[in-house]
Amino acid sequence: MTQGSFGFPPADLRVRALGEIHARPYALVQAPRVIFQLAFLTESAGDNDHEMLADLSRSSGVAPPARETSHHAISWGQGTLRWERHTEFSTYFWDCPAPEKFGAPIAVHPFGDSFSPPGPFISGIRLEIRPDTPETVQEIAVFDPTSLCRSELRNGQATILTDFRQDGDGLTKFLVIDRGMSDSARGALVQRLLDIETYRTLAMMGLPLAQSLSPEIRQIESGLTAITQRMKLHARDEADQMLSEITRLAAELEANAALSLYRFGASRAYYEIVQERIRALAETAIPGSETLGSFLERRLAPAMRTCQSVEERQANLSRKLARATALLRSWIDVELERINTTVLNSMDRRAQLQLRLQQTVEGLSVAAISYYVVGLFGYVAKGAHNVGFEVSPETLTGLSVPIVVAGMWLVVRSIRRRHAEEDKR
Repeated sequence: MTQGSFGFPPADLRVRALGEIHARPYALVQAPRVIFQLAFLTESAGDNDHEMLADLSRSSGVAPPARETSHHAISWGQGTLRWERHTEFSTYFWDCPAPEKFGAPIAVHPFGDSFSPPGPFISGIRLEIRPDTPETVQEIAVFDPTSLCRSELRNGQATILTDFRQDGDGLTKFLVIDRGMSDSARGALVQRLLDIETYRTLAMMGLPLAQSLSPEIRQIESGLTAITQRMKLHARDEADQMLSEITRLAAELEANAALSLYRFGASRAYYEIVQERIRALAETAIPGSETLGSFLERRLAPAMRTCQSVEERQANLSRKLARATALLRSWIDVELERINTTVLNSMDRRAQLQLRLQQTVEGLSVAAISYYVVGLFGYVAKGAHNVGFEVSPETLTGLSVPIVVAGMWLVVRSIRRRHAEEDKR
């Protein structure tokens, strides 16, 4: 129970919902400083991630975090090691004083031989913040001029440089030339640059999948085209076979769509985050140089359009397969109706034959029953003649024939009518 004047029982997720707003505060970054951030895919390796973090915590004399924790900080060396868990990846952030020269090796850091990666390595960043000095300006020569990005921020308070290429350690280097930013402003800028590099890499993960799926989609499209051409000529004769082929194509398409659904959705979300972070930078272009935003837009946008194109092709192809399946099923239904009509007509003919046979049998039954009744009446007539009745038995028997036949016919007709009335109920 919450204490205080308004100590009402909280909702189950209230604490997490409120805490999420303060979950990623900007670090206060001094200058000069070098920052490393590594990102690993850990969605299926959560135990490894927690074990690695627990080992680092114990080696620094800090209690390991709980398994449900998504943020943790450890004082390590001359800086702070910050760990953060996201949906499908985790990041390890560490800062320390910058070396004398940009890009110079850092002798001691937490990512040495004792560090066991918790999952596949996806992104690595080395970001250095240095003051505006002639030596710092000369560091521009370190970057590849063919992909160099350079822009000014905060009305000239900072200049950022990068070429988005990986060094020998697999890290992307950023240089921030500081002209008087506050610690909090540096922290916000650092977080945006780290997010841009991490999320643009994650967004690009959808492109290889799109490229691998494109030939399979093309094969399915070709198969559907061939089937639809056959449908124009042989829809009645080969409907069952073509329906089986379309079902197979639809199964292949749905399997690919299920495989790519999450990846393409994640790529869109990551791309939107990159665009948001670039807008937050509010870059000002330096004459003769390209900004980070324009550089990434020229390379990320086509990749995202490729993913979107593959996703749309899957959706359109799924609708076409559904229409072709419905068309073939309509042909099959028509054929089934034709067969059912033939069967029903045959059943009607059989019913009519049975009715005629029944009527014939009824007529014969009237004659047969009448024959036996007349025979019995003949014995009665003979008995009556023997006891003194003067009319001959043959005469009486002959006179009884029409009466007996008429009576039997009336009896059979009455029975048939009663049965017909019972069938109507």
